Order: sequence, then C-alpha cells, then structure tokens
Amino acid sequence: MVKRQFWLECIEKQWKARSILWLRGVRRAGKTSLAQSLDGVEYFDCELPRVRRAMEDPEAFLKGLKGRRIVLDEVHRLPNPSELLKIAADHFPSTRVLATGSSTLGASSRFRDTLAGRKTELWLTPMIAADLQDFGSGDLNHRLLHGGLPPFFLSPEPPERDFQEWMDAYWAKDIQELFRLEKRVSFQKFVELLIAQSGGIFEATKFAAPCEVTRQTIMNYLGVLEATSVALVLRPFSTRLSNEIVAAPKVYGFDTGFVCAHRGWTELRSDDRGRLWEHYVLNEMSARVPLTSLHYWRDKQGHEIDFIWQPRGKSVTAIECKWSAKDFDPGNFQIFAKSYPKAALTVVATDAKPAFTREYSGIKVEFITLNTLVKRMTVK
Repeated sequence: MVKRQFWLECIEKQWKARSILWLRGVRRAGKTSLAQSLDGVEYFDCELPRVRRAMEDPEAFLKGLKGRRIVLDEVHRLPNPSELLKIAADHFPSTRVLATGSSTLGASSRFRDTLAGRKTELWLTPMIAADLQDFGSGDLNHRLLHGGLPPFFLSPEPPERDFQEWMDAYWAKDIQELFRLEKRVSFQKFVELLIAQSGGIFEATKFAAPCEVTRQTIMNYLGVLEATSVALVLRPFSTRLSNEIVAAPKVYGFDTGFVCAHRGWTELRSDDRGRLWEHYVLNEMSARVPLTSLHYWRDKQGHEIDFIWQPRGKSVTAIECKWSAKDFDPGNFQIFAKSYPKAALTVVATDAKPAFTREYSGIKVEFITLNTLVKRMTVK
C-alpha cells in the first residue's frame, strides 16, 4: 500500500486540533486507501449492513473504542451520522475519528448537525506533486493527461471508458443518495459542458438551453458540483473599482484527466500543457490553502490574472501560470499593478530554476517553480 506522506501528516496534524476529522474527496480519489494506511487505526466500512447495525447504539459503540483511532468510511450511509460524530466529540474526546464522504459535511440532508466547532475538515484533492513521488513517478505529462485519481493515473493508457463509468457512479451514488436530483440527462450534459469549458468565466444562461433546463436549475447544479468538489469555483478579486468584474465566477473542472477526456485529447500538445498547467497549479494550491482565499482578477477590458491569493491579514499575491517562463507577457500584470501597487507579482513556471526576478516598466515580477510557491503557502 502506497503511503501518501503529505496527506498522512495533514491528518495527524488536524487530529491534534480536534478529535473529529472529516475527510472529503471525489470517489476514487483514494480516501479509503489513505485511511487504511494510517498507523494503528480500526477501520469500519459504513456501507456494510453489519457495521451499521453495530452503530445503532452510538454510545455503546464508542465505549468499546475509547481512546482508539477509528475510521468511519462512507459515514453518510448511517441513518443519522451527525449524532454519532457529535457524541464522539462531546463524550469521547480521547477517541480520534476520521469520517469520510464525497461531499462537504453539510451537503447531505442526513447530516442534521454540521458539527461546527467540533471537527476539522480535509479535502483530498487529486494527486499533487508529493503524491507523484510516493507513487514512484515524476512524469508530469502523464499526470496531466491521465488525471490525479490514483487508479486512472496508474493506467498505462488514458482510461477513456473509466471516465464515463466514474460519471455514471457519481450520478448513481453521490447525486442520488445525497441530493436526489431529477433529469439525469440534463445534469450530466451540464457536467460534460462545464468540464470541457473548464477555466472559463461562468455564465449560467449559456448552459440553460443546451441542457434544456432553467437558469436557476443550472445554478443549483453548480452548487451540487461545488459541494462534491467536482467543480472548483473561484470568485473574482475586487475592491469594487468601476472597471473590475465583481460577480461572475470562474469555474474549473476538478481533474485534468477529465478535462482531457471531455475535450477529446489523447495526447498533449504544447498549448494543451499550458492550459492544464493552470489547472494543476490550482489543484496544488487548494491542497494547502482554503479555496476561499483564492480568486481570479479580470477587468471589463478583458485583462485577466489567473489567480489572486489573499491570505487573511497579509498582502495580495497575483499569480500567472506559464508552462515556460518565455511565454510570459507582462501586460496584464502592468494593468493590475496600477490599481494594486503593493501586490506581489509572481509567475509560476516549470522551468523557473533557479528563481529569478525581472523588471518591466517599473514593476518587478518574480519567476518561481510550483514547489517554491507551495512552500510559501504551507501553513506552519
């Protein structure tokens, strides 16, 4: 079993802060394997009827595990999962509980209590650079084309059929069990269009007609995709200047492999790598900082910055993603810097080794690798 050290360290760190940890991630992201690779844990699969029966009396169940480290996999399958987790947090604080699910904890109606103040949350993203090392492969092109779900990444050929099977299972298990949406064809059409157009400005009305639903239904669909981490939604960064976009979000599909599959890419060209690199950088950042601290910037003339990182109480960092540093054009940074002269201006490129700084008409731009960026983002 592969030990994914970055994520194991995250779990251990968060267990020190709270006794209850909610581990979420899309299906096949590796939640079960990660949980089972923890040292000294007792594993319970809540999809099994005998396991659910054992938990019908939460207090008795937890008494037998007092002071232990336990995994409750697919805990949303319990009739009232929040009751068990709340009892564990309030009455068995020495017991460390790792509960897993495919969505944010409050997304399902089965969770009658979101456990505010009683739990921490960890989002298991598709594979990051640290995972590539743990899996014994540093092939970034392979990771971009196959995606970051471990079974798909390990496939020697792009697993095109597996992508569709994943979508079918996502509808049958996640969507129907947690949300009970209707109009499967409309929903899946929306997911396909959204992932194919990944990284673009989101306009609900453009999806309504081809999906044969209303604009409000499209917005509801987007909320479901966001709650299940299938869509990453970035809000615009703005201080309400008159020329800035302030409302329209930018939406990314959760995984580069699915983006390639929905765009029909079976091999990567240089332009494709540049587009996917932006997705990969976002995935790496979101493994370390809250998605709410990441934005994009665009003005009404069409000038755009890929990402704006705004950590609480600290200065803003503007981030442009380039496969190669030679592809960088300073124009958008120059426009942005006129309104935000104190912002750090950073280009993340695969070939920025060693890091260097260049000046363009009075603005300084730093060129760094992704590894350098995430080191700066890692919370100590």
